[in-house]
Amino acid sequence: MIFKRIFFNKTSILYIVSLFIVCTSVIMGVFIGTVSLTVGDTIKIIIGHLTGLSLYRGPENMDLIIWQIRFPRVLVAFLVGASLSIAGAAFQGLLRNSLADPYTIGVSSGATLGSVMAIYFHWSIFGLSIFTLPVVGIVSGFITLLLVFGITKLASGNLANETIILAGIILSSFMSALISLIVALSPEEDVRQVLYWLMGSVSMRGWSHIQILGPFFLIGTIMLLLHVKELNGLAFGDQSAQFMGIDVKKKKRMILIGASVLTGAAVSVSGAIGFVGLVIPHVVRLVAGANHKHVLPLSILIGGSYLVLADLLARTILEPRELPIGVVTALIGSPIFTLLLVKERMRKRGIS
Repeated sequence: MIFKRIFFNKTSILYIVSLFIVCTSVIMGVFIGTVSLTVGDTIKIIIGHLTGLSLYRGPENMDLIIWQIRFPRVLVAFLVGASLSIAGAAFQGLLRNSLADPYTIGVSSGATLGSVMAIYFHWSIFGLSIFTLPVVGIVSGFITLLLVFGITKLASGNLANETIILAGIILSSFMSALISLIVALSPEEDVRQVLYWLMGSVSMRGWSHIQILGPFFLIGTIMLLLHVKELNGLAFGDQSAQFMGIDVKKKKRMILIGASVLTGAAVSVSGAIGFVGLVIPHVVRLVAGANHKHVLPLSILIGGSYLVLADLLARTILEPRELPIGVVTALIGSPIFTLLLVKERMRKRGIS
């Protein structure tokens, strides 16, 4: 009876399916590449390094390819996808707007501008070492968010959701112009690299990038998961949330900081990757409902897997050339989001 209750519950099935997708996408991401290796040997190499056991007896260069190149790259893609997805779910829940995500409200553009400036001017903050780039990205993303709210308050007198989106688009355009200026002033040999980074990529990302992203991913994710109840309460409006005993201003601030930490760290490692934080939370809500207790963790699992598979597509579809991963997510995400948006609007108007 207990077995039946656990395994035939819809929510449990969703988590089991999501975990299966995570495992499948990670194995595919590590296994598929220009150099072929059996799934068994791939798993032996990874388990051997994780446990310290000597399970793999094959060529040493295969061990290096899997452990030093493919596996960390897949982990970086998963962490970036998970970060953008859970941040997008939090922004959409907090602002009660299906168009809100780290890009539409300007946080990603601010983080991108900060990261580009840190790279262009070779900034290195004393005591932060390799964490300079993500810290600059997070701080600049958060400053952009404050500017968005400032403009919104000046324009409408309150934090109207539609005005927040418009202010985000205005600031994103302004940030893009500043980034273009920096690119135009960059030495010719660096322009291609900067442009490729701006289109988003996890190519050449290794264990050092996981060291950079990992702590911020944990901090931001824990902050958001601890505010599930508040996100559910705020979905009914600020006044209703206050009646439920929620300290609206304080909790909103904490949720925004958590989402900005995740966005800034992800952008500073992978560059600008759009549509992940916009589409994945929508898909999760369609199958799991609106309860953030499930929307947030499922967004982590599905968003991470989605970006691993998008990266796999980016590096194999035009082999040996590699596409920027941001191009792949935009090509997949824009038609899916358009379809979801049209269906939602038709449902609200009572058109089936």
